[in-house]
Amino acid sequence: MTGGSAAGPVHGTWEPLPAARWEDAYLSGNGHHGTLAFGDPNGDRVIVTHHSLVRPNGGEHAGPPRLAGRLAEVQDRLLAGVLGAAESFTDGRPLQWVQPFHPAFQIRLRRPAAAWRSYRRSVDFTTGETIAECGGWSSRVFVSRADDVVVQQVTAPGLTLDIRLDHRLPGAPARLGVGHGALLTAEGAVLSLRARYPDSDRAYTGVTLIAVTGGTTELAPPGAHITGADSVLLLTRVRRHTGELDVAAEARALRDLLTEEPHDPPHSPAAPSAAGSYDTLLARHLSLHRTAYERVTLDLRAGPAERALPGSELLTRPRSAALLERLFAAGRYHLLSSSGLLPPRLTGLWTGDWDTAWSGAFTTDANLNLQTASAAAAALPEVTEALARLVHAQLPDWRDNARAIFGARGVVAPAHTDGESGHSYHFSREYPLHLWTAGADWLLKPLVDHDDTRGARDPRTAAALAEVARFYEDFLTRTDEHGRLVIVPSYSPENRPANGSWGALNAAMDLSAARHALLTAAAYHPDTPEADRRRALADRLPPHRTNTDGALAEWAWPGLHDTYDHRHLSHLYGVWPLDEITPHDTPALAAAAHRALELRGAENDSAHGHLHHALIAARLGDADRVAHALESVLEGDFFHASLMSAHYPHRNVYNADAAHTLPAVLLEMLVHSTPDRLVLLPALPAGCPEGELRGVRTRFGAELDLTWARGKATAVLRPARTHRIELRTPSGARPLDLVAGEDHVLDLGTS
Repeated sequence: MTGGSAAGPVHGTWEPLPAARWEDAYLSGNGHHGTLAFGDPNGDRVIVTHHSLVRPNGGEHAGPPRLAGRLAEVQDRLLAGVLGAAESFTDGRPLQWVQPFHPAFQIRLRRPAAAWRSYRRSVDFTTGETIAECGGWSSRVFVSRADDVVVQQVTAPGLTLDIRLDHRLPGAPARLGVGHGALLTAEGAVLSLRARYPDSDRAYTGVTLIAVTGGTTELAPPGAHITGADSVLLLTRVRRHTGELDVAAEARALRDLLTEEPHDPPHSPAAPSAAGSYDTLLARHLSLHRTAYERVTLDLRAGPAERALPGSELLTRPRSAALLERLFAAGRYHLLSSSGLLPPRLTGLWTGDWDTAWSGAFTTDANLNLQTASAAAAALPEVTEALARLVHAQLPDWRDNARAIFGARGVVAPAHTDGESGHSYHFSREYPLHLWTAGADWLLKPLVDHDDTRGARDPRTAAALAEVARFYEDFLTRTDEHGRLVIVPSYSPENRPANGSWGALNAAMDLSAARHALLTAAAYHPDTPEADRRRALADRLPPHRTNTDGALAEWAWPGLHDTYDHRHLSHLYGVWPLDEITPHDTPALAAAAHRALELRGAENDSAHGHLHHALIAARLGDADRVAHALESVLEGDFFHASLMSAHYPHRNVYNADAAHTLPAVLLEMLVHSTPDRLVLLPALPAGCPEGELRGVRTRFGAELDLTWARGKATAVLRPARTHRIELRTPSGARPLDLVAGEDHVLDLGTS
């Protein structure tokens, strides 16, 4: 089996036929470039993407609305009971979408029709290779983390190929200015495709170096024709730019990769050697990709027969342990592969269509954090660093948002971004996303978790937290009749009170975010005059409210009624990912949060809603609710044969939320940690009676292996820090002293 064996989880997947749709094409990526490989022996296609490819639509020049001068008025009206007052808190602009993500082009490889024998396509998660084989023909594709290049090798006896770069993908603009180049070289040929966006000075250019072993190469504009070769190696890069790109320089850089030895560090001067090979390039890549991928593994003791099934058939068995194993592995692989220059988009790093839903952007009010939720525990600092790169690059724009909308210092994050602009300009009456003030804390929470895990505080995170606190120092000026601070206007993505409008007062998420931001900033800057002031400000925030249904209210302001049937669960931010509300420390609030979860509807059956529900249920110790949420996704036909997912049931709208979030759910039901606590098996579903989880990182600085079966479990902790924690298991709670460098073995029950 690809990347594994029937004796253990399979670290890959396979199909007996080529992909007929781009959604089923196998994926590879390095967080910069991405590929979708179809694997057709006679007419293969590899779609190339890049995180930087967004189509100019005017959003690149848009700024936040300048509303600060009207803030006091709308606050007065909301406090006076005019529940629709915030609907006029806008500059009247129409809804402006962020720049949409799009594919670059497809590499087309055609050969004379030949009979198929023993066809198989697969993807190896441990190497990042997508492989197709048929008779004596094979195609292997990966995207190098070491060299930032798309690598494809095609082999066959007496190989004849026509190769060209083709921009004609669904939704491509009719006025896209496309130019091709083709040049014979000593290795074979260089092909280029430049595409200039309509009405813009921006363009992107792809360059492919073709290195041919044996046979002959001739130009067949806009491509190349190869006859009688033993193998063909293609190296491809894409650049987004203004003006013209130096194609010759790009080709030289690709040619240099052919002469570097496997032990050369990335981008070192070329070492003297014979022409490089696919294996040479792969070896450099594996030292980065395989090392990251293999840090954490999950084995649910699935049967060998189901482990051996192709992915599309395994998907028809939603209660199979082998399916959960494979989706955990695939989600981990795709999350790693889409994280680098930026974190994963709504579509990860991939699309075969220019018309991506929701612009293929980063939706930060739920989806982005859900997709990256496993990063700290699953030992993927590459993912966290990609998120950090997005956050820190956009801080200047976040400052603009705070000043323009709220007249405040500090930062306010947007709910949508294309990866370039961090300005809050995507909003409308029904989606007043510019009112969302919790975003900066929400996006910084994974960076704080990462700092806990590694035991050191990133100065960039510390500085950003201070800016969030400064915003609240300026914004939190209004009080209620009891002297408690009021967050006004306040927005709970993307819901509204049953008896009010979207812009309201004291949304639970805003209260949790403000409290967490102020206290965390104080903890990161303890010996400063601001620390005491920030703690005091946090103490003046009102508590959460329990409504007449016994549920934690989505708005703590008296008189606002809950709307239960909604895909978002923003009001339970205090449960997940924060630890503000827990069954152990705040049992009454946890019971109210659990009641809120019971009452929450699935609305439009979006995958992110189901899995967000599961993450919260795991924190609350509700294994049955975790299992039901997983079943809703696994039985809802959310996954393509590629094991990338869809936003809605029946594979409707290509979207990475389910694929990337599912590993986090499986981790949360098995292990939860804080800097001072370890909870083992908090929400183990009956459908996972035995298994083994290896390599998990905790927020108190220990690595953890966990096995469980037949009512018993064993955990091995390998702490890097000396620390006393509270250990909680299904049997109870007790203190546990850990000593750096000394393994600690725990024997416990599962019920």
